[in-house]
Amino acid sequence: MNAATHPLDWHFHIFSMLAIPTLLLGYLTVTREGDRRPSRRQFALFMTGLVVLLGAVFWPLGDLAAHWSLLALVLQRLLLTLAVPPLLAAGTPRPVLAQLTRPAPIDAVLRVIVRPAPAVAVVTVVAVGTLTTGAVTLASQSDLARACIEIVVLLSGFVLWAPVLSELPGTTRLSAVGRGGYLIVQSIVPSFLSVIWIFARRPLYSSYTHHGTFAGMSPVLDQQLAGFLAKLSTIAVLWTVAFTIMTRASVTTGAEDDPEPLHWTDVEREIERADRRDRRVQPQEPPSIPPAD
Repeated sequence: MNAATHPLDWHFHIFSMLAIPTLLLGYLTVTREGDRRPSRRQFALFMTGLVVLLGAVFWPLGDLAAHWSLLALVLQRLLLTLAVPPLLAAGTPRPVLAQLTRPAPIDAVLRVIVRPAPAVAVVTVVAVGTLTTGAVTLASQSDLARACIEIVVLLSGFVLWAPVLSELPGTTRLSAVGRGGYLIVQSIVPSFLSVIWIFARRPLYSSYTHHGTFAGMSPVLDQQLAGFLAKLSTIAVLWTVAFTIMTRASVTTGAEDDPEPLHWTDVEREIERADRRDRRVQPQEPPSIPPAD
């Protein structure tokens, strides 16, 4: 456990210091040659995602979120769900994404979470579950617990964006209206906790009350500002993306009727799924009986 005696104290984030270089090394290793080499735009997007991830979990935001401020925690969660996942996904070449999602268990999960209803349910459960008083207290007391929660939140961000990402292989593409409507729902349902924070008259998280004040804010004011940030930022980001998707479709003739371009990774994924289905339903041959002498 890290002792927090001042808001700007620096702490050693061992798990993040190991995880982020490992992620970078893995990316550079698997994208070295062939069709896996990223374009300049993809490389820039992936590196930007790593920088944002670094800023979210390291000093000072990571330490403020762990010990001092619910406002900082909300900002961290917004970066981990709204910014990092789409940047990393858009920065990864399709053949690499196909390889990462090829194992049958991962592909089975992918086929579920690209549907809007399960995606909304998963994001809501993670958003609410990781912001309960018990989870926040545990994260403030244990570096390992905090790292695990941050990983879960980051994964929920990939789930949030999965139904609208065109880079994922073998996924059913929603229409522009469907993607826009999905993002609007995602901006409303998981963030209902923010309403509780805004109207609460006492601090709800003991982790942020026994260290004094941060930036001259009382715990209640910090909590209320966190509520406004969570609600307004989520709506601003997701509604902007939804509006952009639907506007681009409306100005393109037949955009609502034309599907996304088909890639070889999509065809290959469907062939693999068909092979797995055939293996499951194929009846086993009865054991042969040797002829009698």
